Amino acid sequence: MSNSALPRRSVIVGAAATVVGWNTVGRSWAVGAADAGTAETPAGAPAGAADATFAALPRLDGTLAADAGTLARFGGDFGHLVTSAPRAVLHPGSVGDVATLVAFAHRHRIPVAMNGQSGTGATGLESHSSYGQAAARGGVAIDARALNRIVRITPGRAVVEAGVTWAQLTDAALAQGWMPPTLTDYLHLSVGGTLSVGGIGGGVQRYGFQTDTVESVDVVTGTGRLVTASASTNRELFEAVLGGGGQAGLIVRATLRLVRAHERALVLNLFYDDLADYLADQRKLMLERRFDLHVGDVSRNAAGTGWRYKVEGVVHYDGTAAPDRAALVRGLRCVAADTTFLDQTAREYAFRVDAFAGYLQSAGLWSQPKPWLSLFLPASTTEAFMREATALLTPEDLGAGLLLFYPFRTEVFTRPMTVMPEEPVGFHFDLLSFPFPGADHAAALRRNRRLYDLAVSLGGKRYLIGAIPDVTRTEWRRHYGAQWGRAVAAKHRFDPAGILTPGQGIHS
Repeated sequence: MSNSALPRRSVIVGAAATVVGWNTVGRSWAVGAADAGTAETPAGAPAGAADATFAALPRLDGTLAADAGTLARFGGDFGHLVTSAPRAVLHPGSVGDVATLVAFAHRHRIPVAMNGQSGTGATGLESHSSYGQAAARGGVAIDARALNRIVRITPGRAVVEAGVTWAQLTDAALAQGWMPPTLTDYLHLSVGGTLSVGGIGGGVQRYGFQTDTVESVDVVTGTGRLVTASASTNRELFEAVLGGGGQAGLIVRATLRLVRAHERALVLNLFYDDLADYLADQRKLMLERRFDLHVGDVSRNAAGTGWRYKVEGVVHYDGTAAPDRAALVRGLRCVAADTTFLDQTAREYAFRVDAFAGYLQSAGLWSQPKPWLSLFLPASTTEAFMREATALLTPEDLGAGLLLFYPFRTEVFTRPMTVMPEEPVGFHFDLLSFPFPGADHAAALRRNRRLYDLAVSLGGKRYLIGAIPDVTRTEWRRHYGAQWGRAVAAKHRFDPAGILTPGQGIHS
């Protein structure tokens, strides 16, 4: 829509002001009176609608907010390590609003980023990035939570807007006997947010990332075009946005594959005191597909003298046809006396992290700075990495958090932007620390950098959510490897002004 088509409708941003346009000289929002449609001479814009320094805001179905409270809320994220406030926040009333706003931002070189606003409750929402990846410093943050419609669920398929959470989709799909193939451990994350980085959970051994279960996406490119993309239509854009860190386009709607849901989940916890035994059994279990889902984690042993390794395996079933427990642990090297079983509904398992998240929130740890680190390691060097990492890490590094550590087959990751180690099998190292008050977060970031450098030297890759300081363009080129040219070409083609998701720092 052209600027001249509109401006009798401005957008209310507070009790006494409205955003009515953009001051092209001062590079700030022009603010007028609160009575929408009456701000003919806004602050920041000289008298006369034709003044070249004033660009009128296009008509929106939603609102563009610039009050201090909203800007502050969108200035931080889940990691609480970076503060980077936008100049305005779009609460879109439609997918079309995103396209309209991005087109406007493209013309005026205003940074834009989608913000998933994950979490629960009216006061518990925030960007779930850990190091400012979804920030739009000096630009516009788009509140994805306003796009929260489950369009439809049909057998084997769901169509959802980007702000729908995996928790919402899981419950809606279960009601019809279906389930997303790969679920994140914490379900209160936006679909658009996880698809922009990959989306990982216990289903990756069979189904890959959540991005690998996508059939099509509706994307707003950096020029404001709304495009439907799939493997057969607009494939370059399809592959650029899935796991692409929001660099080539903003996902506003997705069509996702679903699988048949089962009624119950038998959960096994297998414990190991020896790293080599753990690695061998993890690979054995994955390659045999003994479990429907399986992950693993690392924690301090009871004596506090070292580390202990755990496999968490899940077998789904229906009715009373419970699996043979003895067969599930046969031939494994775990400490048999410590093995535990838990039989629960499939939904209870899917939402298992909610209780842990509630504890962290009540203890005040959820809002503490969290220097997370997420890496992918080639199997051949994983043991060497872990021996050095566990010698470096202390209980204080985890705090009340955890260290996930489990294998995957790299062939299941089919999207080019989710680069993996160049081996058939890799391991996911996911340091999800929740430090106690008073922790040295600068030291934790230096630790992350040291572990990242070690992983890279051993053929590892990073996951885009991690808090890794001072990553250079040369290092991003090395990270993407053979896909770097594709990433650069997609950025130039679909976001020629370079306005999308600057917080990732990939092309800066």
